[in-house]
Amino acid sequence: MPTPHNPLDGLSELADRRISRKGLLKAAALAGAAPVLIGGGVALARDAVAADVPAPLTPQCTDGHVTEEQIEGPYFKPGSPLRTNLVTSGTPGTPLTVSGYVFGRNCLPIPGALLDFWQADTNGTYDNSGYTFRGHQFSAANGAYTLTTIVPGLYPGRTRHLHVKVQAPGQPVLTTQLYFPNEPRNSTDTIFDPDLVMTVRQVGNGREASFDFVLNVNGTGTPSPSGSPTQGSPSPSPSPSTPGGSTTWAVGASYKAGDLVTYNGVGYVCLQGHIAYAGWEPPNVPALWQRR
Repeated sequence: MPTPHNPLDGLSELADRRISRKGLLKAAALAGAAPVLIGGGVALARDAVAADVPAPLTPQCTDGHVTEEQIEGPYFKPGSPLRTNLVTSGTPGTPLTVSGYVFGRNCLPIPGALLDFWQADTNGTYDNSGYTFRGHQFSAANGAYTLTTIVPGLYPGRTRHLHVKVQAPGQPVLTTQLYFPNEPRNSTDTIFDPDLVMTVRQVGNGREASFDFVLNVNGTGTPSPSGSPTQGSPSPSPSPSTPGGSTTWAVGASYKAGDLVTYNGVGYVCLQGHIAYAGWEPPNVPALWQRR
């Protein structure tokens, strides 16, 4: 049977923990171009776009810090199922999708990284007899991962959070926790770390969250060609290319995986669906575009 989490287990060792990294710039909003943000966060450098400051690939790569470690807690279980979806059609709770990338400290993606997630249900309890709300997966060739789950419930002593272990092939395991922005209990949870806050958007009756992990190893992906963000914005294009076709990259266009574009005379293929923002030009975001 699910067992209520003991909020005191493991807290004392990090009660006096100091935050080692400053927060980054919050996402620059493009009116009407993206779902409503219900909270800021420092999880994504690709969201940290300012008009006069080119965004780095990941926040940690600019200041020498990898993703922060946190305690495992008492309810981790090895042997979780291989799956990216932790819910069924009858699962109660607010739908949540978490996505992002796994990078190395050299700002290159890590393919085949193991990500093992576990969390409380909507009532704040963990399943210790089975594997409800537990599952592992592996990052894609571009370092991407996606998790379908629900917003975890609250229990005494803790704010809302997800547990995760991330491991590059043959390398040490990073154990950490991910948090939600603007939660009242963030200010009283002794483990809470603002560096581990996800970027979260309200989408319909659910939420979409993003977080990029940076491990203390070198990534093995291929870097994008050099280039700097364009000055000014091209005219938005409402219609992206279709697979097999090609069009000129444009701010405001909605691209899906497999779309082909040209930018400054160079061809690129889209790796993951997204809406194009100024500062996300194909040469500057290898997580989203691969040069052909």
